[in-house]
Amino acid sequence: MAADPAGRFDPLAVILVEGMSDRFALEVLARRRGRNLDAERVLIVAMKGATNIGHFLGQYGPRGLGVKLAGLYDVAEEGCFRRGLERAGLGTGLTRAEMEQLGFFGCTADLEDELIRAIGIDQVEQIIEAQGELKSFRMLQKQPAHRDGNIPDQLRCFMKSRSGRKHRYARLLAAAVDLARVPRSLDRVLSQSTARPPRSIQ
Repeated sequence: MAADPAGRFDPLAVILVEGMSDRFALEVLARRRGRNLDAERVLIVAMKGATNIGHFLGQYGPRGLGVKLAGLYDVAEEGCFRRGLERAGLGTGLTRAEMEQLGFFGCTADLEDELIRAIGIDQVEQIIEAQGELKSFRMLQKQPAHRDGNIPDQLRCFMKSRSGRKHRYARLLAAAVDLARVPRSLDRVLSQSTARPPRSIQ
């Protein structure tokens, strides 16, 4: 999927995500569901951090191109997204439910957390083993900073511990998750990516 904000086409819908791993996971899930986001003119934009939400809402929101918007964020960044939506003229005093009405959905901790819980620890470890990295993961589990942590948190730390690993595992986990068990936030944000423009919530 072409996700260059400069654009190789004029989008009808835009999904704003914090980083590239979010974008890669959504692309894989869309393909698995038989969708062609290019043909639908749906653009997934990795913003390089939640703090850039204002810029992209200005570009694609009601004061910019006015296309249909959706978004995926870590719950820790909810305030940042809420302020951005409000400043873009999409509502005031937005609740989480109202943000969802606008097409913006939060991951409980982050993308990896959602997918690990949906897939299950045993299967995630099988994926790591298939990549030839289970020994590395076991070594991380024994480190003082991680040995008292729970396994899902250890898995998340492992996936973020080396350059490129986070992006690779985002694709692998999205390819492995049962389509009937796709995390709600990922499922809903993809279902929101239509050509219908957003309406403000007062």
